Amino acid sequence: MKLTTKGHYSVKALLDLSLQPGYGPASVNAIAQRQDLPAPYLEKLLMEMRRAGLVNSVRGSQGGYQLACQPKQISLGQILSAVGENINPLSSYTPDINVAEDWVTFSLWQKLNQKLKEALYSITLADLYYDARSWQAAQGEENNFIV
Repeated sequence: MKLTTKGHYSVKALLDLSLQPGYGPASVNAIAQRQDLPAPYLEKLLMEMRRAGLVNSVRGSQGGYQLACQPKQISLGQILSAVGENINPLSSYTPDINVAEDWVTFSLWQKLNQKLKEALYSITLADLYYDARSWQAAQGEENNFIV
């Protein structure tokens, strides 16, 4: 599986929100500046994640986006799915029924894909939050929210 820019930016944006006091709200420009992401592209991704129920938008001068639920309730699989990432390899491949090796390798890739999906849906934003905080503490950084 290859994580595209879309998936990478989406995970970074939600991790950024999880690092904010009260999980946001934070403006698109503030997130984009902290994470060095293009704001217009980030806005589109956040709108997709809002439609998927992962974030809420808050109007007003202090508005922006905030997590729709606790970080422990948001998985990497949900984030990637919300922005249209495809984690299914060999989706158009059909093994040759006359070649045993084709069936064996096809079966292997299906099993690996299933394990990958299970892993993506078991790793939560809270897991990433604690990893980021541990890394920041190891670096001696207390209030740096760059992911």
